[in-house]
Amino acid sequence: MNQYLAVTSNGLENLLVEELTNLGISDAKPVQAGVKFKATNEQIYRCCLWSRLASRFVRVVAEFNCQNDMDLYLSTTAINWVNHFHSSRKFVVDFNGTNREIRNSQYGAMKVKDAVVDCFEKKNLPRPSISKDRPDLRIHVRLHNDKALLGIDMVGGGLHMRGYRPESGKAPLRETLAAAIVMRSGWNESKPLLDPMCGSGTLLIEAAMMAANIAPGLKREKWGFEAIEDFDAELWATIKSEASVQAKRGAKKVDTKFYGFDNDTRVIQVAKDNARRAGVSDLIEFNVGDAAKLTRPAGFENGVIICNPPYGERLGTHPGLIALYTAFGAQLKAQFGGCQASIFSSSDELLACLRMRAEKQFKLNNGALPCHQKNYSIAVRAESELTEGRQTSLVAPDFANRLKKNIGKIGKWAKREGLDCYRIYDADLPEYNVAIDVYLDHLVIQEYAAPKSIPEETAKRRLTDIIRAAIQVTEIDANKVVLKVREKKKGTSQYQKLSQQSETMYAQEYGVKLIVNLYDYLDTGLFLDHKLTRRRLGQMAKGQDFLNLFAYTGSATVHAACGGAKSTTTVDMSKTYLDWAKENMALNGQVGRQHQYVQADCLQWLEKATGQYDLIFIDPPTFSNSKRMEQSFDVQRDHIQLMTNLKRILRPEGTIVFSNNKRHFKMDMEQMEALGLEAQNISSQTLPLDFERNKHIHNCWLVTHKK
Repeated sequence: MNQYLAVTSNGLENLLVEELTNLGISDAKPVQAGVKFKATNEQIYRCCLWSRLASRFVRVVAEFNCQNDMDLYLSTTAINWVNHFHSSRKFVVDFNGTNREIRNSQYGAMKVKDAVVDCFEKKNLPRPSISKDRPDLRIHVRLHNDKALLGIDMVGGGLHMRGYRPESGKAPLRETLAAAIVMRSGWNESKPLLDPMCGSGTLLIEAAMMAANIAPGLKREKWGFEAIEDFDAELWATIKSEASVQAKRGAKKVDTKFYGFDNDTRVIQVAKDNARRAGVSDLIEFNVGDAAKLTRPAGFENGVIICNPPYGERLGTHPGLIALYTAFGAQLKAQFGGCQASIFSSSDELLACLRMRAEKQFKLNNGALPCHQKNYSIAVRAESELTEGRQTSLVAPDFANRLKKNIGKIGKWAKREGLDCYRIYDADLPEYNVAIDVYLDHLVIQEYAAPKSIPEETAKRRLTDIIRAAIQVTEIDANKVVLKVREKKKGTSQYQKLSQQSETMYAQEYGVKLIVNLYDYLDTGLFLDHKLTRRRLGQMAKGQDFLNLFAYTGSATVHAACGGAKSTTTVDMSKTYLDWAKENMALNGQVGRQHQYVQADCLQWLEKATGQYDLIFIDPPTFSNSKRMEQSFDVQRDHIQLMTNLKRILRPEGTIVFSNNKRHFKMDMEQMEALGLEAQNISSQTLPLDFERNKHIHNCWLVTHKK
């Protein structure tokens, strides 16, 4: 008998012990991410062929203390490798782990390779060659702290590669993990099984193979143990032949019903092809279907629903997923009373959206991602209970009711004013610390960073409730809900690039068309609190030479141009936003040489500016120390210097509209008077209805030459 290590995922060790015991192993002992045991050749062949949970089996050749590369080399050369494989065999070394001295796994693999090759050369035998692509044999090394395990991989490629799945959906689940999920789901062969988001069908195929007693390794063409010197070809042929006969007989005896649904037609075809290759296509009924509208198939009594829904790592958007889990949970309760459900996800917050209490739960990883599997018993409910539940189950009722009230008031006002974009909630309730804006038929939810006193899990749960309630109250399509996290930025991260979706929309604001982009940046291209300021600029601009400093996407310039400005000059440091401003202007038919665009640091440009302007709008940052600026800027500290330069280019009858977002900003009236300027605070006149709660969102001043 030889010593073996069965390698598996963290959290599956005890399940693998149970499986190996059922395969005839009597001394299986769990270790970190594996199981150790002793086995004969016949037993290890059966384990390799039949294990659904192990990713590989390693024959342990040596275990030793390994503090440095010399220990590694000497311990490897002490093994008589000639007894294990012939020099004509090609091999590769898989090295896992590091310690204080061996800090690089590639270096560790190289030392083991050198030691193995030297062993053959010292016996005057040809050097075995290395092949990373198509090796006959894989030497496996595990190093943890100062302990090393050295062995021969009996499998070759990972056991999760069953041979039935050459193509997967967008987020494939490993076959070994899928088998573990099925085993822990509470399903047995007497119960029908349904996967409402089946993707490439892995969960159902693994379950069907269990029901049909099909060995998971039956379709593998090559095994590592075939290259070992003690390989018994006749014994292996017998074991494999037995499994082939069982597979053919088993599939014909299965009475269990399997159902798979997915909303992607192409993926359903992939699942059908995979099931055919696995030999279980006659057992599984695959159809296109929406999990949020799932109904119970005929004869699905006391069945099990098993599912690995998307959870945001590679599929879906966060608000869309919240809506999916919420609708899916409601449908399970409405349609599947008396059944069981087992749901696998990396997000506890999303699982909470099911609104069901788990009877059992397990923690395990999907690759490096920590995940939960939760098992539920679905109670049988009367139709009256379900109807009542649908009518009264408002998520986060305090928040939802406030949102309803705001929409009733602000929505009507926005319609009268001709506004496509407006705010419907701005941290009205302290525990629901978000801003929510409407952009045509989209919703933008901006999460403010939670205080450090709020536990992260609490903040996540509240955000999930906010999104669910907002979708419920507004009835906006969840895929049109955009989530952003807004926090105080140090320095100048004023416009942060978020993605490359480049989805733009055209919004109306007091008769002006403006381009907004909800996905690519933290800000959308339109500061909603300035809508009245922009309208005012349009009313003031007729026949005027207009200057817009720190212009962002030029929305104020558009209002001025549409209001009849004689000329406009738009200045911003960002080429991206200047191009956006040009597009905004062109959208409104405002093109021509009278409209100038300048890419420059506004403060430096202002120092040297020589033109004269009738109307100037300036909305500088509160603070900035951009690398592209020669010096830092603080609006409280530097506003008088700003006004000094602005006065020089302001015509005698001209007006400066000066705005900023610094809370409790104080205009230095003595210095202004010394400059010969007058300032009138018009902040209250520029605060729109949708921002009336936040009186410090901005302050705004009219500045003119002193009469």
